[in-house]
Amino acid sequence: MKYCVNLPIGGQAAHPRILASLAGEAEEAGWDAVFVEDYIIYQNRQDLPAYDPWVALAAMAAATSRIRLGTMVTPLARRRPWQLARETVTLDHLSGGRLTLCVGVGDPEDLTFATFGEETDLRVRAGIVDEALDVLTGMWTGQPFSYHGRHFQVSQVTCLPRPVQQPRIPIWIGGAYPNLGPLRRAARWDGACLYPTAEPGSAADSGESLTAQQVGEIRRFIDAHRTSRGPFDIVAGGPERGPDPEHTRELIRQSAQAGATWFSEWIPPGNPATMRAIIAAGPTRIGAS
Repeated sequence: MKYCVNLPIGGQAAHPRILASLAGEAEEAGWDAVFVEDYIIYQNRQDLPAYDPWVALAAMAAATSRIRLGTMVTPLARRRPWQLARETVTLDHLSGGRLTLCVGVGDPEDLTFATFGEETDLRVRAGIVDEALDVLTGMWTGQPFSYHGRHFQVSQVTCLPRPVQQPRIPIWIGGAYPNLGPLRRAARWDGACLYPTAEPGSAADSGESLTAQQVGEIRRFIDAHRTSRGPFDIVAGGPERGPDPEHTRELIRQSAQAGATWFSEWIPPGNPATMRAIIAAGPTRIGAS
């Protein structure tokens, strides 16, 4: 089991210099990865400052040497895949091959889709995400690439350099469980970072962790429908750290037995000193990882 901390991109501690220092402290404290959220308006809070995750990740890459870095999650439906291809390859080179890209259709409650005239229909967004992933990974190959889809058109183009990581940068899929869309999408790629929701298509309840039973269900679905090669990661956890370490440790232990490979903890926006204390305490480990 590996352990990641997920940091907010909004609030007083989200300044890129502060996030870079938090990433360095996370590396020293034994975390395996640091992720940042990806919002334009942070959680619809227009009263909070928000910063660009990719600029912040560049600062974090320069401040670290070991831990993996990435987004959790990037709403790919509002991104130009060719621009994201350049950003991700640049960050992969800057970090020495430590980037993981986690993508999804975007929070249904995110007001910025409507605010800026982006697609709000989740089914249409899902199609955009699938095509964008095809374009993104095609451009990562460093070979002549063309694409003709419903949402994207690419005339033959070659984009260099290739990522440091080969065959490519790992892609994790975020979304609501047990919705089939994110599960099917995840089976095409390298990992699943899902949160539980009561019914397919219902609003997310991001305050809950996947149960070990749900982790096992995800693992079985992926094993039955996987179309890509190589290892597959399942991220358990997700909410902020609870008050009972032994309860958390047992959840991690059961999740690992069910097939999870990562456990994630979110630190909510707040005082930087408070966030530093949580990071410095290190992950709630269950033993050698």
